Amino acid sequence: MAVIEIESLVKRFGKVSALDGATLSVEPSEVYGFIGPNGAGKSTTIRVLLGILKANAGSARIFGADAWRDAVAIHRRIAYVPGDANLWPNLTGGEVIDLFLRLRKSGQRRYRDELIQRFDFDPSKKCGSYSKGNRQKVALIAAFSSDAELFILDEPTSGLDPLMEMAFRQCVSEVKGRGATVFLSSHILSEVEELCDRISIIRQGRIIDTGSLDELRHLTRNRVSITVADPREFEGLESLPGVYNLSLDDAESTARFDMDNSQTTVVLGLLANRRVTHLSCTPPTLEELFMSHYAGR
Repeated sequence: MAVIEIESLVKRFGKVSALDGATLSVEPSEVYGFIGPNGAGKSTTIRVLLGILKANAGSARIFGADAWRDAVAIHRRIAYVPGDANLWPNLTGGEVIDLFLRLRKSGQRRYRDELIQRFDFDPSKKCGSYSKGNRQKVALIAAFSSDAELFILDEPTSGLDPLMEMAFRQCVSEVKGRGATVFLSSHILSEVEELCDRISIIRQGRIIDTGSLDELRHLTRNRVSITVADPREFEGLESLPGVYNLSLDDAESTARFDMDNSQTTVVLGLLANRRVTHLSCTPPTLEELFMSHYAGR
């Protein structure tokens, strides 16, 4: 059974449709990436899953239970980290972490102490004095110290420096290793690329593509650079199907072009009997996949 199941989800605010038939499914022990620009519907989706907003149509289920009707029971089994954690200003960071763990009636005190060290966090200061990054550390430590079965993370590393982002990625790998599921909404595409088993791209309230990174790479072309002994050996390359944006540098005897994955064999067949001295083929990054949707390329 899927941990998260969203089917034809619709949420309107007046005449504005924040979600327009979104559908996705997250499997157990999966790290699932959820990406899209501001206003695409990411936070609205998460608020519906948390039972904060009621959908106008469609369904949202967590652990097979209705996200709106069964929100209290669901919350006992999940941990949530928002993009900007609001904390009690007169409590210390340590007190807030302990409060969350006591409310859950579960957690790992030893792991909590380890996370405090790992995130280089001072739990003795009052939350009112914390920077945005330190407030995020409180939320992350409290979440990862719990025994949650599902982690819903909405821009969780906002305000963290690169070292702390590395600590976050290690924590995600650890909770996945113990069988938990992670639903990660992030603008840091390298983070999604490294951590996620599958990815959904949301645009204007609709899921426009879902799959593993390898499965989504068919949406864009590989970037190829080839150097030969004599530039005349590039003859015929420009007429091959699946070759685009060909640029020839006669001085360096180098050709650079974009290539459809399906045409790799055809291109290599043309070059097989030619004196190739260098060849590189670079698959698109997640950022390039993302931009291909939103630039309308």
